[in-house]
Amino acid sequence: MPHVLVLNASYEPLGVVSMRRALILVLNHKAVSLEDSGVTLHSATSALPAPSVVRLTRFVRVPFCGPVPLTRRALFARDHGRCVYCGAAATSVDHVIPRSRGGQHRWDNVVAACRRCNHTKADRHLTELGWRMKRPPAPPSGLAWRIIGTGIKDPRWRPYLEPYGGNDQLRAPQWDEYEHHDHTDPAHPVPLGRAHAGHPTPHRGARRPAVCPRAGRTAGDDGR
Repeated sequence: MPHVLVLNASYEPLGVVSMRRALILVLNHKAVSLEDSGVTLHSATSALPAPSVVRLTRFVRVPFCGPVPLTRRALFARDHGRCVYCGAAATSVDHVIPRSRGGQHRWDNVVAACRRCNHTKADRHLTELGWRMKRPPAPPSGLAWRIIGTGIKDPRWRPYLEPYGGNDQLRAPQWDEYEHHDHTDPAHPVPLGRAHAGHPTPHRGARRPAVCPRAGRTAGDDGR
């Protein structure tokens, strides 16, 4: 069932709920629909357009939100679903400084990677391979990440999320759907910041809003 973006009365993004929950809020006059999903729900006597974005009629005070939980979905959203080393489709999680060599599992040391780069890098430092990254990994910030971190996407949400951070993620093509391609170049991966042959570095951009994200499954890795 499609999901619905919930905004506070002040238009700040709060979270994502099921369409059923959103309809209950609207029918009980606790929220108003701002965007239709294009889906029409029918009862015995009436038809009702299902919302894609709703706004609460009363302001809800949200407690302080801590850092964005480090989940696989949130990590792939931050890195646009692409390997930070070669630009190909990411399929695994890698620790820049390997855990076996003292690296920690946190936002500034974890990146999305393809399996080939992950396997080639193994437990070595980037300097040992002569690789480099375009930019160092960092924790995401902004209310939009309450939504971005869930991995749930809807292009209709962009105008309501962009004022609250995560613009790169919201504007990227991956906001609609991540592209997945298998590697076709069997050669050794080139230094970071360049793409494998046949896999040009994708355009970056696009982000989403943030709700106090509920901690999800911790991003796993291949034992690096």
